[in-house]
Amino acid sequence: MKTSKYIDHTILKPEAQKADIERICKEAVEHDFASVMVNPCWIPFVKEQIKGSDVLAACVVGFPLGANSTAVKVFEVKDAIANGADEVDMVINIGQLKDGNDEYVTDEIRQLKAAAGNKTLKVIIETCLLTDDEKIRACKDVIAAGADFVKTSTGFSTGGATVSDVKLMKEAVKGSSVKVKASGGVRSPEDFKAMIEAGAERIGTSSGCKLV
Repeated sequence: MKTSKYIDHTILKPEAQKADIERICKEAVEHDFASVMVNPCWIPFVKEQIKGSDVLAACVVGFPLGANSTAVKVFEVKDAIANGADEVDMVINIGQLKDGNDEYVTDEIRQLKAAAGNKTLKVIIETCLLTDDEKIRACKDVIAAGADFVKTSTGFSTGGATVSDVKLMKEAVKGSSVKVKASGGVRSPEDFKAMIEAGAERIGTSSGCKLV
């Protein structure tokens, strides 16, 4: 896989304006990134901007806290896909995971994957808030639910992706079809290379142009 196709070119800040979205779409097409990752309201505009390229339109759901009800998250997924999203990155219910309620976590992911159909579902577990045991359990929940990726971070909490977490997650999903996405704090070519070497198959970053 060529280097650029690891990158989800990301802009999730709430103050992002049309010109910002237009810029990252142009950059994504120019560099042939995997996707443009935005908040859901921007998906129709992104689809217009990337038309004719093989760059995908991606958005977040239940973001950044993961504390919406499952029904709301399901609606968000359906709405995003109806608007043209090719990929959706959801946030798990972190409190439920920490309470040991893996059944809730797995069922929620499964419902969102059903709503996503043949579109890619990535599952953000917010590693900075979890113990290693919780990270491994979250990965197992993602596998059980049939999602496509497990992702480290929102970039809006107390920390982002680390090499050790990516390695841990890669080991936890070994033997399954689930891939690992590293996101949050990947800003230099050195960070980028380290994450790929640790096992990440997708990188979420707002610094994509500096990495290729």
